Amino acid sequence: MTTASTPADVARTEPVRATDGASRTGTTLHYLRYVAGKLGGAAVSLFAVLVTSFFLFRIVPGDPVKAMTHGIPTSAEQLATLRRQFGLDLPLWQQFAEYCTKALSGDLGTSYQFHAPVGELIAQKLPATLLLTGVAVLVYSALGLWLGTRSAWNHGGLGDRVNTGLALTLWSVPSFWLGLLLIIVFSVGAGPIPGLFPTGGMESGTGETGFAYALDVAHHLVLPVVTLVAVGYAQTLLVMRSSLLDEMGSDYLTTARAKGLRDDVVRRRHAVPNALLPTVTMVFINLGHVAAGSILVETVFSWPGLGGLFYQALSVPDLPLVQGLFVVFAGAMILMNLIADLLYPLLDPRVGR
Repeated sequence: MTTASTPADVARTEPVRATDGASRTGTTLHYLRYVAGKLGGAAVSLFAVLVTSFFLFRIVPGDPVKAMTHGIPTSAEQLATLRRQFGLDLPLWQQFAEYCTKALSGDLGTSYQFHAPVGELIAQKLPATLLLTGVAVLVYSALGLWLGTRSAWNHGGLGDRVNTGLALTLWSVPSFWLGLLLIIVFSVGAGPIPGLFPTGGMESGTGETGFAYALDVAHHLVLPVVTLVAVGYAQTLLVMRSSLLDEMGSDYLTTARAKGLRDDVVRRRHAVPNALLPTVTMVFINLGHVAAGSILVETVFSWPGLGGLFYQALSVPDLPLVQGLFVVFAGAMILMNLIADLLYPLLDPRVGR
């Protein structure tokens, strides 16, 4: 049988509702302040990138105009005309003001050596870099998380020692040296091992289309991806291993075991989710590297991406192209870090309070 609520009951319940509403409002305000702070920090970082990209590359040795006219008889008047054409005769502060104004409007300038807008050059090379580094980041992030979890859960065992030792060894190997070694062994062929993969490039250029073209690109992709994975997975493995080791002595895991949960369930449902927060940062930093690519690996394998374009730009130096690539690389890192920061409160409510 139900009874009617008395005024005293209503009086007792109303303050609780008000308190709950105030708590939710306070939490929302805390999160909004947290978001505003992170957005402000990202804006300041982006401005610092613009300042750094302008002044840093102007201390690089070399005269862009003389580099562009190398081997071509050029008079002093012609050199002066080229400097005026590219705005290199203006005072430094005026060059900087124009650079910032154009960059904020999306105009990254015109390349000295390619005589094309920097934005168009970056857009042309970006897909190749996203393909190479995107595949590599996905593979070595998944591999590092899996091996890091297994190493921590069985720490001190043979598998842990082998995984950690191999990861540290590969992490210390220069990526260009490992790439050259893979080319010698698996492209040129060494002893009984035949040359199985191309020495470089993204495609054979024989006019394949459709599925045949996809297989050709995948064939060219194997060695550079293996190089990036071998060098890159160690960092994710070590971070995940360290985070999970910190969680393994926690009381909530003891409680979960006391309830009769199997060991793999305790690991998968309780330990790993709580150890993921530092690894999320690492994964998003790796995602930020996707746009930057790998200058050394792309150069070794003649991969037609942003890394190779950056190397070409530095050799002149092509200031607008170098600056534009630097802004894109750094901007991708800032964006990925911002996304990671905004996700933290969703993964751990204690963050941002």
